[in-house]
Amino acid sequence: MLRKFGAGLALGALIAAGAAQAQDRTGWPTDMAIGTASQGGVYFVYGNGLAAYISEALGVNVSGEVTGGPVQNATLVQTNQVQLGMVTMGPMFEAWTGKSELAPGLPHTDVRALFPMYETPFHAVTLTSSGVTSVSEMGGKRVGVGPAGGTPGTYWPRFLEALGVDATVSNAGAADTAGQLKDGLVDVFAFAAGLPTGAFSQLAAEADVTFLGFTPEEHAKILEMFPEVSNFTIPANTYTGQTEDQASVAMWNFAIAHKDVPESLAYEITKLVMENNDRMVQIHAAAKATLLQNWVNNAFLPFHPGAVRYLEEKGLTVPDNLKG
Repeated sequence: MLRKFGAGLALGALIAAGAAQAQDRTGWPTDMAIGTASQGGVYFVYGNGLAAYISEALGVNVSGEVTGGPVQNATLVQTNQVQLGMVTMGPMFEAWTGKSELAPGLPHTDVRALFPMYETPFHAVTLTSSGVTSVSEMGGKRVGVGPAGGTPGTYWPRFLEALGVDATVSNAGAADTAGQLKDGLVDVFAFAAGLPTGAFSQLAAEADVTFLGFTPEEHAKILEMFPEVSNFTIPANTYTGQTEDQASVAMWNFAIAHKDVPESLAYEITKLVMENNDRMVQIHAAAKATLLQNWVNNAFLPFHPGAVRYLEEKGLTVPDNLKG
């Protein structure tokens, strides 16, 4: 079941803000929903903050929906159950080509890109008492990988298989998995989210934990076997007690919309986010990468016509295959 988190803004303020920000409101809905992910992850914070910001600035009441993450968000947008969503580009490519785990055989060709968000790095945390110091040592352990249908829930089992690691994998939301780690119900919490990940920060504050990146050998193998990920370094001191840089891999995240979202609304949302990075960073630090220059990190998903209009106004050349 989807859970709503409304912006809760006064109607008069919404109307006034909308009138000030947008000239053409033809076909605009009064209410919209954005698919986020489980509580405790960055999508939840970023998505609900974005919903509130759109509501405040454009006068459309946008609510955040708790979902299973990118895999589910792609399908929810494709089927127009939510009008906006957030995805990592690996699961989105699979959905685009009809290989979604959630809806196999259904090409998600009604989904359009709006704007780049940030990179999602993969990393893991364990109680120091577990003795686990690398991904390869997760063999025989209970590993929580976040909700089924999320990016970590999809890719961590693939990474473990590629590395020959036989672990018992379980699915739950980020906050729940953090609780399971503290309670000894799982041995490792392997996740993927923007930095810093709230659930990881809380664990570092409450317990003696060890953060796990990839060893050089693991890192090279993952980069070789999974071309949809890129090299990434988790900087030292991202979390309390993490004193060294850690090798990781990452996927880019993009905000998406259903193709039937009015062009003028998609334009205004894209412009709002791209031209107010300071406000986006107030929502979550990961938004420091929510920048116009990062639009090039989408190589396959057509941009919504409203987003194309904004990109071209900024002097950028959008290839024909990326015009939705």
